[in-house]
Order: sequence, then structure tokens, then C-alpha cells
Amino acid sequence: MKHLLLLLTGILLCGLTVSAQIDLTYQEPSEEILQLADVPLPPGTSINDDGSVIVLFYRNQYKSIGELSEQEIKLAGIRTNPVTNISSRTRFSNTVKLQKKKEGIVEVKGMPQNARLANFSWSPDQSKMAFTNTVSNGTELWYIDIATSTAHKLTEANLNGNLGAPFSWMKDNSTLIVKTMPANRGQLVDKGTAIPQGPVVSVNEGQKAQNRTYQDLLKDKLDEENFIKLAESELKKVTLDGQQADWAPKAIYRSINFSPDGNYAIVSIIKQPFSYIVPYRRFPTDYILTDKDGKKFQTIEEVPLIEELPKGFMAERTGKRSITWRDDKPATLVWAEVLDKGDPEVEAEHRDEVFEWAAPFTEEPSSLLKTINRFAGITWGSDNVAMAYDYWWNTRNTKTYLFNPSDASQQPEVLYDRNYQDRYNDPGSFITERNEYNREILVMDKGNVYLEGDGYSKEGQKPFIDMMNLGTKKATRLYQAENKDKLETISKIINIRKGEIITRVQSPTDYPNYYARNIKSRKAPRPVTQFENPFKSLEGVHKELVKYTREDGLPLSGTLYLPADYDMSNKERLPLIMWAYPTEYKDKQSAGQVTTSANEFIYPWYGSPVFWVMKGYAVLDDASFPIVGEGDEEPNDTFVPQLVANAKAAIDYLDEQGYIDRERVAVGGHSYGAFMTANLLTHSDLFAAGIARSGAYNRTLTPFGFQSEERNYWEAPDIYNTMSPFMNASKMKHPLLLIHGVEDNNSGTYTMQSERYFNALKGLGATVRLVLLPSESHGYRARESVLHMLWEQDQWLEKYVKNKQ
Repeated sequence: MKHLLLLLTGILLCGLTVSAQIDLTYQEPSEEILQLADVPLPPGTSINDDGSVIVLFYRNQYKSIGELSEQEIKLAGIRTNPVTNISSRTRFSNTVKLQKKKEGIVEVKGMPQNARLANFSWSPDQSKMAFTNTVSNGTELWYIDIATSTAHKLTEANLNGNLGAPFSWMKDNSTLIVKTMPANRGQLVDKGTAIPQGPVVSVNEGQKAQNRTYQDLLKDKLDEENFIKLAESELKKVTLDGQQADWAPKAIYRSINFSPDGNYAIVSIIKQPFSYIVPYRRFPTDYILTDKDGKKFQTIEEVPLIEELPKGFMAERTGKRSITWRDDKPATLVWAEVLDKGDPEVEAEHRDEVFEWAAPFTEEPSSLLKTINRFAGITWGSDNVAMAYDYWWNTRNTKTYLFNPSDASQQPEVLYDRNYQDRYNDPGSFITERNEYNREILVMDKGNVYLEGDGYSKEGQKPFIDMMNLGTKKATRLYQAENKDKLETISKIINIRKGEIITRVQSPTDYPNYYARNIKSRKAPRPVTQFENPFKSLEGVHKELVKYTREDGLPLSGTLYLPADYDMSNKERLPLIMWAYPTEYKDKQSAGQVTTSANEFIYPWYGSPVFWVMKGYAVLDDASFPIVGEGDEEPNDTFVPQLVANAKAAIDYLDEQGYIDRERVAVGGHSYGAFMTANLLTHSDLFAAGIARSGAYNRTLTPFGFQSEERNYWEAPDIYNTMSPFMNASKMKHPLLLIHGVEDNNSGTYTMQSERYFNALKGLGATVRLVLLPSESHGYRARESVLHMLWEQDQWLEKYVKNKQ
């Protein structure tokens, strides 16, 4: 059995406080928690466009610690298994089935034994589905023929999935371009035994290069050599009868994107020099235009090493970016270029300009439109109708433009100009359908387009479908879910002209299932799937969306869970677990909106606090923790007082309702929620104890911004220091359980953050416990780790909250 290193403090020996390291085997939680944590999962799904086939993906809920501890190399922002040449953090499926409209659930014949399946991808016409299967010595390419429900193996275990999906479908639906390992790839260098080739030298000659604190970066020339060996591929043309031919020579291929007609491709190739401060996605990259046989005839763009950008979240490099194909044309390239030198500090009427360039690429590119904010994409419709989008982070603003792609002299019309955090007034997304190129374009019907939206409102979530007239710009509501006792959401638009859609229906006790609905008919929806509720023991649990108000009048909310046998007529004051994650806003109206539903299924995933409702606790999950900064004020200017005010409002409300014992309240969170937890235990007396998982506690270790903070440390030192629990460790007032994955790869949340914070708290005499989970990243995957984490949390809550003296 693997072991955990548990660092404990507060052991009283001979009147002295000492600390100890205890080597402890994995522990499993109590039976109430274990019976929920170990439940097999229902399958994941992928629905084809006409709704006739649903692909069902089955996988284990967890990996084993042995699987998670397989060989792993971390270079240039990737984590990969050098033996199987696929991401070492891939979540594999082990079984695939098809649910067909006329046949029900069908077994797929010919599937591999002991399967580890990933990278599922429909063919353009959805008659096939390709996928990878990882075996002991590599990764293979397979596909399923949907009509015959039969799987076929296409290649040996020689695929290179180290930089993402290792294959792309071609237009003909019977050919794939596959990344394979080079035949002459050399052995990786063992850095444990290799002699260093010289010093590592980093130089900056006066330029500003402000970056987030990325992890898993290259460190020296040996890392560079290994990265090249892992990332280089040869591109092969593989047909469904197993025939292979060379398509392109060895290089570090990032992506291959075919034109709608299949006659051209954009191939992105990473090249040197590499960087030691940013991941491979910001390495120099050439965007090459090729024909369908892989023959290069044009370099579209040469992107240099991107170590430096102008300050701000909206900074962009100069040159072409967002290079893609126009979906409604056979082969027309589209890209954006900055008009403000990529600098958000520069005042400009328009930030970006969008260009197009049609095959055979002999004419000059032409301008399509200019956007006021940063360009964010286009939904294509016809020669005369398309929708473009932009956004600007600082103001949370987004615009939707209606424009004529055939006449750049016509000024785009701004259809929507809104705060994208304002969910109550979200008009929805335009509905699309496949065209003759199997690309998604606007559904256009007699001068009308259609939108679907989530339908968040003061009355709850009620998804909708609207029809909007392009002439009058007026929208007519065609459908809106009632959602009184259940939550119905739109999963798939099958044929909006006929009113055919597939929805997903759930309730706190009904596991989500799919239904075929016709919004033009009064017929009852037809059930498509029959997934059983795997968590029967939670069926009697009380679930309620509670709403309350912060002291400054800001409306807040959270999802309250009470034990199944809780007597509402004779309320018992229970210990409470509050779980949350702070979110920054630029306006109070958006901050006060409710974007959860009490009708969602009660799903106790590994990181959920809902387990403890089975042990007699009240649980407030997804508690609102908005941090608002309006006008010239930034949200983090008052981070701590707003944090405390959010927590106090929730506790006051639940106390007034008679649900909780306010002397026995715990707070917890993951990542930024862990950061929140440490601050609340430091700056308030509202909580008996806390649980902080995989957080960052010293903001000076992320000096060039964090979360949504744009100012660097030297511009706002007081903000960074005040917000850092590490800097205020001497003020810690309550017991804190710290949990962290040893191999955390999230930007800013180095494992060191918890280790150093623990040492600070220990040195200052606080009650604190640190649990380091071996081989785990920012989220936790291994069964042993997850169950032990639940055990640790349970023991902590029982000792310092439920049975608090």
C-alpha cells in the first residue's frame, strides 16, 4: 500500500508544542461516505445531429494510485507518458455502446480487450467515430462503423498524442491524417544520470516580460532535447482499409485544420527557439497552407516566441491570429489583426480588424469588418449574413455584430451590447445546422434566425428558444421550459424548423435523462435514455435554494442540503459546512444573480461537501461569494471585507431560520476557494475550522497577476500583501486542514504554496494539518487519494466542528 506523508502539529509532549511527521497508510472514510464515493458512474454521451444515435462512454470513476504513478515526463507545459506517448493525465473510457433510435442499446463488436479509450471524434458525416486505444507500449488508432456497430483497428501502437489529439478526419469520411512517432526517434535523455552540458543562462535586456507562474516548463538543454523527441511526429495518411502513406515529414505539429471542401489545410508547426518561462503554446509557430496531399505552398504566418505582451488581459500579439476557415465557403481563410499594436492601454476606435482570403490565394486578402473590442469569433450564415463577436475583459463587455460578409462598406450593426456576466439578460446563442461541407452555419428561415438560451432569471432557470427577424430585430419566444419541480435544459437541436429538439431532464432525485421533444407539438416528450439513479441513499435529502442579503444590500444565494430525517416542524440546530468559490464582478446587478437551480440532481462528486449531509450536517454548497468593484474601483481593493460580509450573510440567515448552530460552522474550498478559506479563518471569527484544498496562499509568488487581478505586485503591494494568508499567518485564529496534490500543475498553485504556508502556521503555533497526495495534480484522480481525502476531511470536521468543545 502506498503511503502518505502527513505533517501534523499541536502534539503536546511534556508541556511543549512539537511537530511530527507520521507515515500513514491510506484510510477510507466512514461507511456513509464510502457508499456514495464508490458508486459506479452512468455513461457519458455524445449525440449525433439527427438524434438517431447516442454514443455511450463508460469509465471507472477513479484511477488507481498505481495508474496515476506510471512514468511521467513534464516538459514545456505538457505531462505525458513517454512509453505510451499520450497525456499521462488522460481520463480513459473502458467500454463504448451505441443507443440507436430503433434498436435500443447495442454492443459494439470487435472492441479492443482491456481497453483504455480516448480522443473520440465523429467523421464529418457522422457515419464513423474514430478513437485511440492505449496499450502497454503505445497508442493505437481505431474507429467504429456506426451502421454496423463494429470497431476496427487502423494502426499499430505508434501514434503521438503528446501534444493533444493525434489525428484529424479528412473531408471524404474515409481518410485520417495521423501523427505517428518518427521511425528514427532517439532515446530520451535520463537527466538523473546525464552530465550537464553547461550552465542555464536567462537574459533580459530591458524589455518587460510579465507572465503568470506557469509550471512544467523547460529548464535546460537536456529538457529541450527531450521535448523535441517527444513532440516530433510524422504525418501519415491512413484510410479505413488500413492503408498508410506519407503525408508530411517529421516536425513538431501542433494542429491540422482542413478547409470545408477538403482541398486545403492549415498546418501549425512549432519551432525553435524554445522558452524556459512559457509553455509550448507560446513557442515560435509557423502556420503553413498546404494542399490536401500535404504539399506546402504558402506560409500564412510566422509567429515569434511570445514571452512578452503589453500589460493587461486584453493584450494580443501583432500579426495574424485566430487563423481559421470560413464555414460557409469551400476554402476561404479568415483571421484577425490588432489595430492598437496589441496594447490595451492604447486608445483606439477599433481594436481589431478581420480579413478573409479565398482560394486559390492569388488575390490580396480583403477586409471583412472591424471590432470595437477584441475579436472573439464568427458564426457564418450566407453570402450576406454572418454574426461576429468581441469582448473586453476590464469592463466585462461583449458585442454581437450582424454584418454583410460580401460588402465591407456596410457598417456592421451591433445587435447586442452587454455585460457577459449579466446572465439574466443573455439573449442566447444562435442555432446552427450542418451545411454541404458538414460545417455548422446559421439556421436561416425566411429572414429569421434562431437563438437558444439558458434562461436564468429571478424566477429560476427556464431555458428558451427564440426566433428573431433579421429585418425588425424583434424576437419571438417559441419555447420556454416550465421547470417547476424539475430542471429541463436543451441538449441538442435536431431540426428547429420542425421544432425537434432533445432535452435533458433531472430533479434532485432523478438522474439526468434525455427526452425527444417537439416544441410545435403538444405531445409529451419521449424518453430517449433510462439511466438509473446511482445514489439512492440521497433520495430523502432536503435540497433548497436559499436567498439572503449581504449587509450592503447585495442579494446572495446558496444551495442548502439537510439530512433526510430532518424535522422542519421541530428544527434542530446542526453543524454547517459552507463550500464556495469567489468570483469577481464589475457591477452589483450581475453579482447578485442566481445561476444555480434547486432542481439539479444531487450529485456527490469527489470534491463535493454533500457527503456530510449523510452524517448529520447541514451543507451550504455553491454559496455566493461575489467580489465587486464598480467604476474605477477594482474588486480586490476590498477583497477581505467583502469575503467576510458574504460569509456572515449566509451564517446569519441560516441561524435566523433555525437550521444551524453558528458556533459549529466550517468553511471549505478548492483552489481559489482554498485561498478564500484561509482568508476567512484569518480575518473573521465566523468559523470553527476550515478545509483548504490545492490553494495559493502567498500572492507575492504570483507577482504578475492572479485570478482576475491585472495589477502586478509592484503596482499594488498592499493588495497583494493584504490578500495573502501567508503574510497574515500570525493572525490565524482557527484550525485549518490543508490538502494538496504533490504534482499540482495549475498556474500559481504550486505544492510549495501549501508547504510554506503550513510551515509558517506551524512556526506561529496555529492548529494546522497538511496532507500531500502523491502523484495527484490540481484535481484528484486516484481512488486511494480521493477516499483518503474524504477520510481526512471527515476526521477534521468531527473533531473541530461537530464535536467542538
